[in-house]
Amino acid sequence: MAFAYGAAIFLSASLFLFYGLLCLFSDGMEAEFERFGLSRYRRLTGSLEVLGAVGLVVGIFVTEVILAASAGLALLMVLGIITRIRVRDSFLETLPAGILLLVNLFIFFYAWDMVRAL
Repeated sequence: MAFAYGAAIFLSASLFLFYGLLCLFSDGMEAEFERFGLSRYRRLTGSLEVLGAVGLVVGIFVTEVILAASAGLALLMVLGIITRIRVRDSFLETLPAGILLLVNLFIFFYAWDMVRAL
């Protein structure tokens, strides 16, 4: 199970760093946020994704940080799913947010069990 936990952290941190930087610097993501009607939240979303990715990496050494980072990223994905449903995106367009929600919930609950075991 420890391998799955490490792999989940690596996957989530990598993807959120990538998508967070895209949010901050990509014209394509700017257009997506306009389509969502959320253009004023694009920089905030990108910044939170980058901070969450950094938090997951720091959280490898400080478990309390990974709890906050994974919970925050999971919340972002819940909001992302709600947004995609609101604009009537397809299931396939919504699926990545759902997968990342599950990955971050796994990270959170695994880390929570580690904290409780101390």
